Amino acid sequence: MRSIRPSSVVRRGGGGGRRTLVAVALASALAMTATACGGDDNASGSPTAAAGAGALGDGRARVPGDLSKKLREHGIDMDKWKNGAWKNWDRDDWLREANDFINPIIKGLWDPDRMRDADDPAKSVGDGDLSGDQGVTDPTPQPVQAQSVRAPYHVNAATSGKVFFDAPKGTMVCSATVVQDPAHPGKSNLIWTAGHCVHAGKKGGWYRNIAFVPSYNNQSLSPAEMKTASRAEVAPYGVWWADSAKTSQQWIDGGGETGGNGASYDFAVIHVTPEQGSGGKSLEETVGGALPVDFDAPAATDVQSLTASGYPAAAPFNGQRLYQCTDKPGRLSIAKADPTMYRIGCTMTGGSSGGGWVEAGGDGKPTLVSNTSIGPASSGWLAGPRLGEVAKGVYDSVSRQFAGN
Repeated sequence: MRSIRPSSVVRRGGGGGRRTLVAVALASALAMTATACGGDDNASGSPTAAAGAGALGDGRARVPGDLSKKLREHGIDMDKWKNGAWKNWDRDDWLREANDFINPIIKGLWDPDRMRDADDPAKSVGDGDLSGDQGVTDPTPQPVQAQSVRAPYHVNAATSGKVFFDAPKGTMVCSATVVQDPAHPGKSNLIWTAGHCVHAGKKGGWYRNIAFVPSYNNQSLSPAEMKTASRAEVAPYGVWWADSAKTSQQWIDGGGETGGNGASYDFAVIHVTPEQGSGGKSLEETVGGALPVDFDAPAATDVQSLTASGYPAAAPFNGQRLYQCTDKPGRLSIAKADPTMYRIGCTMTGGSSGGGWVEAGGDGKPTLVSNTSIGPASSGWLAGPRLGEVAKGVYDSVSRQFAGN
């Protein structure tokens, strides 16, 4: 984590009234083991370019003609891109338009060393940015010590994993959760994470080489053991590349490296496809489960406890092991016009961003209701958005995009 002022608040990656539903940010990606699907409309009803991809059973590489043309229009040669041209982060080349998210699979890029050394995309917020609560921010919670999840993670936290991506400042990491897909019951390829784990916000663009590793370091190997671990040990259930990523327009318009803007809408849904082919199995089938998402989650005052999961990477953690915190949430308001966020006591640090917040629903079954977004530089608490109609718009849009595949 980058050095920041002790009084600041950190975006944990690598806040009043409810707004009306607005357009979700739709990213159409190119996956080399995928074929094109039909288009989709965004949540506001305004047409948005969409060219998704569905995994091919035979695993053969097919480049959809429309996406190949789009790449050429931007002067991108696929071979050069895969051989390192993606490292060019010049302003004009960092494509921000929704239909310009480019994420072709580069086999072997995420090797054990690259995954182990990935940093967290820390984001700081000054104390002044926490002043717009209108009396709805509860007292700062007492720190709750993060507890390590027992190995194997595939048994004890099957839906958790890590998101890796490349940014102008280097390789980055977040946490994520496998979630259900209403269009593909029992066969979901969707994951939930934070918006700042896929897009830099107001002054940036979409990140590159976004990939998900479920049950990263499944056996909870020590840092010393991880230095010599094979890719199969680090990623026993494969590396799954994003072929679509969507976040809220509020995050894209207002999010950034400093300030609290966009935090109440700091969420994203990613559709993934396996790097090496999955033998026809979906991500949900591969990991053995997926969580439902509650878009009418109760207010913090009505929730008895939430459990946040993640791979904290900043000291005193090292990003290699999965941790959890459980606490009764309070309320945190960042801006007067934005929804109030959940806040819990937790000592997890940067790298835990995007990790799922789970509540036992009315039926007693775990349900995702939020994700880690921000926390103080010195650790002690975490805050996450309360999911509502904007989040549902993002989720439904990704699901519909791949419904026919």
